[in-house]
Amino acid sequence: MIDVIIPNYNGIALLPTCLDALRAQTRRDFVVTVVDDGSQDDSVAFITAHYPEVRVIARSRNQGLAAVVNAGIAATSAPFVVLLNNDTEATPHWLDQLVGALERQPQYAFAASKLMLFDRRDYIHSAGDYYQVSGEPGSRGVWKRDSGQYDVVSEVFGPCAGAAAYRRAALELLAEGEHVFDEDLVMYCEDVDLNLRARRAGLRTIFVPTAVVYHKLSATGGGALASYYCGRNFGLVWAKNMPQRLIRRHWTDFVRSQLSFTLQSLRHIREPAARARLRGQLAGLRQLPHFLAKRKRIVGLMSDERLSDAIIRWSPTSGESPK
Repeated sequence: MIDVIIPNYNGIALLPTCLDALRAQTRRDFVVTVVDDGSQDDSVAFITAHYPEVRVIARSRNQGLAAVVNAGIAATSAPFVVLLNNDTEATPHWLDQLVGALERQPQYAFAASKLMLFDRRDYIHSAGDYYQVSGEPGSRGVWKRDSGQYDVVSEVFGPCAGAAAYRRAALELLAEGEHVFDEDLVMYCEDVDLNLRARRAGLRTIFVPTAVVYHKLSATGGGALASYYCGRNFGLVWAKNMPQRLIRRHWTDFVRSQLSFTLQSLRHIREPAARARLRGQLAGLRQLPHFLAKRKRIVGLMSDERLSDAIIRWSPTSGESPK
């Protein structure tokens, strides 16, 4: 059995496309759970009326994506957990291909979908995610026309949680207390943090190019909100997870990256997204002691050498930009 968990916040306009695509899946051994994060647009009533097969968990107030996904994981029990954004349209064979890859290859803990742009369906959003020693995450193939360059099943650093499959046993292994995703990150980079913890624990991700999902790109979030949390969380995820040896070797890469974001934001200071990123960077500095304390609790999960190999092996190719 499979649990498909969909976080939702004021997504009533997006849900029909997402849920209709799940109704059309060729594989049927799954249960859909929508976790509503305090929506005010009648999303819950809409799902209840039009999709009675969907389980709804209605939360009374908005707490952010990480908390919503954790609630969905805690309320379900199937051996495979699939996360899917509400602003997506999965192709009919998506779930069969994605979970089937984990069933056929037990050496992998996570599976990454091939995410394509919703409105330009021959352009890639993510063919699996990567991570750089500078602390900048990214997506393979982002903004590139799909010419078959990622059509081979392969190992990647981690999946984008917008359309990903996980073995529940792996998520339980990685849980920090009661939570799988770090709720202090709120949203954006919560999947990067999980992927880094997975790599440190020796857990691997398979990219499944036949598991295709079309994504509307930040239809629920995006804009200044995304800029704020990326500005805040890039540094916090790096400080929490990067092994000491790699910090000593690459701290200058991290500082240059952060300064580059700061200078770029200052050059575009009149734009709301630029101001939001600067506020995020300042908020990240205030949260740094808290995340350094988290770091002490995960030291020793795996060797510095192993994470070093993971980062170098799945760094981006030329032309790919940060997530």
